[in-house]
Amino acid sequence: MPPAEQPGIDMDTAQQDTAGQLEELFGLKDVSYKINLSKDELFHEAIANDRGRVTKDGPDDAQKAFPTKLGTDGPLVYYTDPTCTGRPVQDTFAVAWPEIEETVWWKKDFKKFDPAKYEGLLKRVVAHLNEKKASLYVKEVYCGADPFYAVPYRFVGEYATHALFAHNMFPKDIAGVEGEDGKRWTLLNVPSFHCDPERDGTFSGRAVIMDLKNRIGLVVGRADYCGVVKKTMFTVMNYKLPEMGELSMHCSANIGNTGDGAILFGLSGTGKTTLSADPERLLIGDDEHAWTKMGISNFEDGCYAKLIDLNKEAEPVIAAALSMPGTIIENVPPLPGKKMEDMDPQDLDLTDNSVTENTRFSYPLSCNPNVAEGAKGPHPETIVLLTADAFGVLPPVSVLEGKDVMYHFVSGFTAKLAGTEVGITEPQAAFSACFGAPFMSQKPSVYAERLAEKMKTNDARCILLNTGWSGGVYGVGSRISIKHTRALLDAAFNGDLDEGKVEYEMHPVFNLKMPKSCPGVPSEILNPRNTWADKAAYDAQADKLRDMFRKNFEDKGFGALGIEPAM
Repeated sequence: MPPAEQPGIDMDTAQQDTAGQLEELFGLKDVSYKINLSKDELFHEAIANDRGRVTKDGPDDAQKAFPTKLGTDGPLVYYTDPTCTGRPVQDTFAVAWPEIEETVWWKKDFKKFDPAKYEGLLKRVVAHLNEKKASLYVKEVYCGADPFYAVPYRFVGEYATHALFAHNMFPKDIAGVEGEDGKRWTLLNVPSFHCDPERDGTFSGRAVIMDLKNRIGLVVGRADYCGVVKKTMFTVMNYKLPEMGELSMHCSANIGNTGDGAILFGLSGTGKTTLSADPERLLIGDDEHAWTKMGISNFEDGCYAKLIDLNKEAEPVIAAALSMPGTIIENVPPLPGKKMEDMDPQDLDLTDNSVTENTRFSYPLSCNPNVAEGAKGPHPETIVLLTADAFGVLPPVSVLEGKDVMYHFVSGFTAKLAGTEVGITEPQAAFSACFGAPFMSQKPSVYAERLAEKMKTNDARCILLNTGWSGGVYGVGSRISIKHTRALLDAAFNGDLDEGKVEYEMHPVFNLKMPKSCPGVPSEILNPRNTWADKAAYDAQADKLRDMFRKNFEDKGFGALGIEPAM
């Protein structure tokens, strides 16, 4: 049925233009559209129409979205394909057009896709949609809160849940973006099309492909994890911003009562969302930002938090948002013997990992009571590099200066926690350049140089904050308490860890400056060796981790990129 004849939708001129643009871009002729539906409408559409696989051996037409007892006054609960409860990094590509091939940072989780194969695949996906006379949801949003760089982002897909997610996660109204049609990115999300690797050039039946030349994202097959809708655009922005001479960052950001800005770099599970949701500070955002000549601004208009083992007392903002309308809970099952329709969201068992360790929650920034106006802020005074050390040997906090900042930024060490990526079932040590290597579409030295320039220009301090383990390796020691982590972070914000304010000692293995005292934190835990009963075991683990840092530095060729070794 042509879009203009679709029941229940008054196709105004703007909507007709959208349909015409999609026909011109893709060749979509025999599909119908539901364009810019409200959150309530998308809520009901998801429950009625989103169908796919939700269990390993289950059918492809199972219900994927459910209400709770709160109905539209509460969250939508959504279940991904069981093989895609995290980002499908091994199935993520960019089209290797000759014009961009030399500038992209190619790697195992951002591989080259043959242009001819891509063109053939895209035609087959469009033919599939035309043949089935697909009904597609369209949501018009932006990526970026500042019109200086904001990109119009058009989501087009089969699932209303994904359209609702785009509505939650991205700004809707950014005034002053010039030449929108020439900047727009379009994501075509088609879970019902399953690839043939031999024919299509994919690694499996699914693929996430970015066409940086033509501003198209293509998501096909069992890749229906909501995070794909946002991380695809983050990867795009990581290509675009450096070309403008600005810095794109995988970080959270907030502003203190005195107007002091801060950014917190870190991989999933290290505390970006938790630590940025501070009732004493204004939130700019929890995950993706730009640092431009105007200051810090959010790419997004929402948060995408991990829910597993959520401590509601420690994280009251996220806990309260669980019961707010239009939010999305991902992969949390109902209590045994109960239907989700009968559940109060606050009664859900957030320790239940029977679906995945990577349970998630999407909610608008407006759910936070302390949001910075326009999701923007000043140039930051404090840079925080977050890590979750599963070896239990890094200090809870270290003060970084000069070359140490660049070294730890490009190293990006943490423990990759279970479930954040497909195939990761238990924590393991990982090095991820710029604390987000899979999304960094240009070479890491590009981002390091931009960071160094902006820190120098704005006289920003930097700390390495360990939110991982103390007193032993993962499974033996205990995770550093969030109370102590927040006290360390507050001390850094207040300048209590600055030169002249506190005494330091140098870590003999990592060459890190460790403060000897910090308000609200037991001094004995500041040197991690003190927390181990077996000092020889600590020394052995510290040497092991140091050697891993050195090997990563050598393997990645950071020296040739102008980064100086720090250990």
